[in-house]
Amino acid sequence: MLEHGGRLLRAAQRYGIPAAQWLDLSTGINPDSWPLPAIPARAWQRLPEDDDGLAEIAADYYGAPHALPVAGSQAAIQALPELRARSRVGVLAPGYAEHAHAWRRAGHAVETLAGDDLLAQRERYDVVVLIHPNNPGGDRFERDALLALQQMLAARGGWLLIDEAFMDATPERSLCGDTAREGLIVLRSAGKFFGLAGARAGFVCAAPALLAALRERLGPWTLTGPARYVLRHALADRDWQRDMRARLRAQGERLAALLAAHGLEPIGGSAFFQWRRDPRAAQLHDALARRAILTRLFEQPASLRFGLPGDEHEWQRLDAALAELGDLHE
Repeated sequence: MLEHGGRLLRAAQRYGIPAAQWLDLSTGINPDSWPLPAIPARAWQRLPEDDDGLAEIAADYYGAPHALPVAGSQAAIQALPELRARSRVGVLAPGYAEHAHAWRRAGHAVETLAGDDLLAQRERYDVVVLIHPNNPGGDRFERDALLALQQMLAARGGWLLIDEAFMDATPERSLCGDTAREGLIVLRSAGKFFGLAGARAGFVCAAPALLAALRERLGPWTLTGPARYVLRHALADRDWQRDMRARLRAQGERLAALLAAHGLEPIGGSAFFQWRRDPRAAQLHDALARRAILTRLFEQPASLRFGLPGDEHEWQRLDAALAELGDLHE
């Protein structure tokens, strides 16, 4: 399996520091999660029912004609390549590596390119995979350019697959509302914005025929009853969503400013994380880990991704740790 953030227990073992003492900034998950309600016993005791209204609530939240609940967007990432004959696939890089991995594993011809190169060479591909905003670089794409790309691909039976896992803070940039178009597929994650990564819940927005094929491929009961119960309420909580969007945007700006103040000016990011390319990334990662602060290290290109601290104490802890690094980041 590929490497991901959130491997806190492994870091605790490696550095000999109890897990409870760590500040985990290795993921892009909102540290201020949606407040969980009491879950009724029925949600645990009965098989999940897919006519419980979750799909309709999700479609309304995302502004999409149709939405299919899945066991995290990862489930769709793994299954979608199996719905196509062998194709030429262009995948945004650097980015969430599971996309290229899944298409290669299914036997497709995959190339990974930077965003500008991918769009410039779009005629070469049957499928184009974008992450918007990108993780970790924060790349963003103009709506008109994306729809033109979708139209070009669809004309020859191709797909434009857009992973919008980090879009919730800026929903006005989403293409979920356009997914009645053939060949346009948008993935959304409930884990990042709502801080519910443990629910392993996501949604796919696309035309009905494609969603039906994906549903058949995934099989029944893709989400647990408790997860479905929680999501129905979280996706309907518009007041919390409005307040959290503003909070996340402010926190993302605060993190960028904090890193810059310590000589680590980010070159990209989003409301959920900031990304710093640096040849000393491995040294910085190790130095912070020795202070029980876990970041996400990328080897290619050498870089670090910083997630958001939670409470004020965590912000001060990161600030103090970066100050202690001294010459290492100067």
